Amino acid sequence: MSLARTGFWFGAVGAAAAATHAAVFGLAKPWMLPELANALGFVVAFGVSFVGHRWLSFRGASTGVGQSLLRFAATAVAGFAVNEAVFSLLLRGAGWPSWLALFAAMGVAAGQTFVLGRFWAFRR
Repeated sequence: MSLARTGFWFGAVGAAAAATHAAVFGLAKPWMLPELANALGFVVAFGVSFVGHRWLSFRGASTGVGQSLLRFAATAVAGFAVNEAVFSLLLRGAGWPSWLALFAAMGVAAGQTFVLGRFWAFRR
């Protein structure tokens, strides 16, 4: 699959996962700390992200589903660590509104996830 096609599907799947993450965040935020709502959003969006990336963004991967799942989980956890760090710094350190901090953090983590997904988790 070409890099342009992979990039298109990565963006589409990423948008669906980000929308899932944001929806869960919005529903959970009134009931818990924003950092915990962010974590819950990540956990729910993980399934959307893995399935979409495995069968759309990186279809034709030479890794098996189990190996891809383990690698993607490591990739996603690394991405979430960056997401949560950026989110907390912007929210608590810089005083940004929670929604703005969330979307900025998700954008930073998305770039990292693409590189690790393309060249490691779903390596061709």
